[in-house]
Amino acid sequence: MNLRAVIAVLALTFSNGAGADFTFALLGDTPYGSSEEASFADMLQEINHSDVAFVVHVGDFKSGLTSCADAVFAQRHAMFEASRHAFIYIPGDNEWTDCHRLFAGGYDPLERLAALRTRFFNSGASLGQTPLRLSRQSDDAAAPRYPEHLRWQHEGVLFVTLNFPGGDNNSRMPQEAAERTAAALAWLQQTFAQARTHNARGIVVLMQANPFLRAGGARRGYDTLLAALAQETANFGGAVLLGHGDTHIHRVDRPLKDPRSGKPLANFTRAEVFGSPDVNWLQVRVSENSGRLQFSISPGR
Repeated sequence: MNLRAVIAVLALTFSNGAGADFTFALLGDTPYGSSEEASFADMLQEINHSDVAFVVHVGDFKSGLTSCADAVFAQRHAMFEASRHAFIYIPGDNEWTDCHRLFAGGYDPLERLAALRTRFFNSGASLGQTPLRLSRQSDDAAAPRYPEHLRWQHEGVLFVTLNFPGGDNNSRMPQEAAERTAAALAWLQQTFAQARTHNARGIVVLMQANPFLRAGGARRGYDTLLAALAQETANFGGAVLLGHGDTHIHRVDRPLKDPRSGKPLANFTRAEVFGSPDVNWLQVRVSENSGRLQFSISPGR
């Protein structure tokens, strides 16, 4: 099947309210080095001329085989800041958990994550020329210090970002992985609670990792995430979309199972972005039709 020719339209139930009708850009796992940078810049220009509310990059803005140096971070930051639209970025494993590799520079992953936070998450606004105001988990002095865990609302739909890097969720550093996972799950659960309180019509969860095995089970490092996401989605009356990258296979499906029946949750959809060497983006239109929230997902080019 030619994925570029497929447009997946998934109608999902939500609570009644004013109609949502907007599009956002979703991309990730690119550019993977100098050979893709020109194509990536061209793609950003294409998005600049598109009618989107904001742009989300789900991480891996470099190859795992290339340097994690500050100069690379600065160059990517400049590219993202040049976006005409608000630009939200989520850390990927290639930018921090994999930076211990010798060919990536032999860095301490936690030092590289701190560097990402300093450069990309140092304010309460997104990147881009028309910044979007964001809530951060770290805004609360009593909350865990994860400024990359973000939340915002657009036309009655809640958006939340989680730092779940690809591979195996940094399992080589068990304490770090456990603490970050706990903070991310608390942030996710707070988002669903807020959505219920304010009758949000839908939730979009955004992160880098693909948490699913091909058979639909959890990959190593993501079992607690999928259990929490399944429980929260099953108890939510609106639509839930998970957008992620990591395995470089564009797909739109419903792999999350109801913890009670074992059947796919009808109000959950997963969309994985394109990835290197395919420099492309997804147009995600969020709209309502006859009391139902609808995600229409199609390739940007």
